[in-house]
Amino acid sequence: MMPTSYTVLFFIIVAIAILTWLIPSGAYETTKAGNIIAGTYHQTASHPQGIWDVFMAPIRGMLGTETTPGAMEISFFIIVIGGFLGVITKTGALDAGISSVVKNNKGREKRLIPILMILFALGGTSFGMAEETMAFYPLLIPVMIAVGFDSIVAVGIVLIGSQIGCLASTTNPFATGVASQALGISPGDGIIWRILLLVVTLSAGIIYVYRYASKIEKNPEASLMYHQREADLEHFKINENIESITPKQKKVLTLFILTFVIMIFGLIPWSSINPKWTIFETFNTWLTNIPFLGALIGKDVAPFGTWYFTEITMLMFLMAVIIGIVYRMKEEDFVSTFISGAGELLGVALICAIARGIQVVMNDGMITATVLHWGEQGLSGLSSVVFIVLTFIFYIPMSFLIPSTSGLAAATMGIIGPMGNFAGVPEHLVVTAYQAGSGIVNLITPTSGVVMGGLALARVDLTIWLKFMVKLIVILFILTCLVLGIAAVM
Repeated sequence: MMPTSYTVLFFIIVAIAILTWLIPSGAYETTKAGNIIAGTYHQTASHPQGIWDVFMAPIRGMLGTETTPGAMEISFFIIVIGGFLGVITKTGALDAGISSVVKNNKGREKRLIPILMILFALGGTSFGMAEETMAFYPLLIPVMIAVGFDSIVAVGIVLIGSQIGCLASTTNPFATGVASQALGISPGDGIIWRILLLVVTLSAGIIYVYRYASKIEKNPEASLMYHQREADLEHFKINENIESITPKQKKVLTLFILTFVIMIFGLIPWSSINPKWTIFETFNTWLTNIPFLGALIGKDVAPFGTWYFTEITMLMFLMAVIIGIVYRMKEEDFVSTFISGAGELLGVALICAIARGIQVVMNDGMITATVLHWGEQGLSGLSSVVFIVLTFIFYIPMSFLIPSTSGLAAATMGIIGPMGNFAGVPEHLVVTAYQAGSGIVNLITPTSGVVMGGLALARVDLTIWLKFMVKLIVILFILTCLVLGIAAVM
């Protein structure tokens, strides 16, 4: 039985503490901005970490130290977004929205493949949609089987759609957010490349599932599930009583989509992309200087392009309140729903602190610079393209070891990110490589409850799923390498 991510990460803390007794301590000279200067490494006095330090590491990881920023900012954001998603789930708007799409496309179900995969991918890329997809399997599986396809098509729509979205996360707080915060960069940095990766990989995924469905349409025996088709027809009963989406739920869905649109606009560093793109700063200055209205809104409003975790945490909280009001949710129901939703993601918030404890032990033991120095020496002959591809490959087995995307990012970004500087690779591209490696694994890993839960609901054996996925995995691997390689030389 596999240990939990918490245990794996704590064992890594113990292992790193042991290494502080074996690896020489060292340091780099830094610029005024705190960036390390290549070639300035020098050894320092040893700082081995003991049992006290090991058990203090998660606490220091949450609160921060002089040398390591705490995970409190990202952890609190995760808790708040849990409350926000809890309120959304309570309204039933997401379920009703998908149900409405299915109902409106009855008789044209193959057309649903690209539509729904895009919707699930948007959920994956924006807020890391994963466990939330479980509610859609019972709805889609009977539909796909009844119209002549099979349960693999249904799993492909939900799982491939959502996880390719996670693979190319644009603003996913559990991947992009945690990794960016660990490196001290904005989650909006590199978003253009991640959008390109999303378009390329999602297109490949849609074509792959659509072609498989078309093959079954022409020849039912081409289905990998044909051997149990009769049993599946008997087991799954199509639901003819799909409730229509209500006007209130339509408003909630609109606000839900608007939330992530605002977040994306807030996080993209517009003026960094183009110094002339200062429209948001100009508008913000004009708005806050309007008599009374500027003071009413708040003089400290941050313009789009300068947002970070504080601002998007506020956005999630504000939109949760607005959605609660629009849906006419009672105050007591809203508060209990928000707290319940926040509680469901408390574990993810805590895992960020435990993972940050790894960085605390390395920094306090002063071996981070030594490891970076070894990396600098090893990377001295590597081109930026080779480095970023190797980083992507590195994160594939690491994702099996640490299935939690948040835990993996927090545990490794502090080391891998700065290494990219030695190879001339921007840190945001390292974030993209990490997400892609984790995303590919999360399409097939048996350690994922999302994968195994979806397959169990669809009555699909893991071996059959792997047989179906092998070609797509190769395609996604090649496409990702190409996008990363191009980005590294641009």
